[in-house]
Amino acid sequence: MIFGHVNDLDTSFAWLPQPLRTAVEHLKRTDFMALPAGNYDLQGKDIYVQVIDMTTKPFAETRPEVHREYIDVQFLVQGREKIGVASDTGKNAVAEDLLAQRDLLFYAGMENESTLTMTPGSFAVFFPSDVHRPACAFEQPEAIRKVVVKVRLSLL
Repeated sequence: MIFGHVNDLDTSFAWLPQPLRTAVEHLKRTDFMALPAGNYDLQGKDIYVQVIDMTTKPFAETRPEVHREYIDVQFLVQGREKIGVASDTGKNAVAEDLLAQRDLLFYAGMENESTLTMTPGSFAVFFPSDVHRPACAFEQPEAIRKVVVKVRLSLL
């Protein structure tokens, strides 16, 4: 997992592999408030962008997830969000397996969970070995706009 702010791309994250750098550069230079929610191709299905309007939820109403074919680069545009994170130990109980349909596996819970606090400009990169629980309320549920750039793992 990688966590940072898009304004630090050139100083703290110059070492990012090119596909991830492409994703974070796109996050830094795009006015996502001017775009409608939806999906946008950046490099076909190898790198694509999801602009999402949602309301965060209490922690207990969210589910941890992993992806196997894509890396998630999650970026907060507006609002505040907590994201639970942990390494995938292989011991988490599967709640719902949508890997074949949507490259998405939900767990019932996760071991050794920590949290990230996302504020506008924050980004987090989640690899297939990173369990993440997005859309958790910071203090109380609130409307947020976030962007998820999906980067095909095989590009690395």
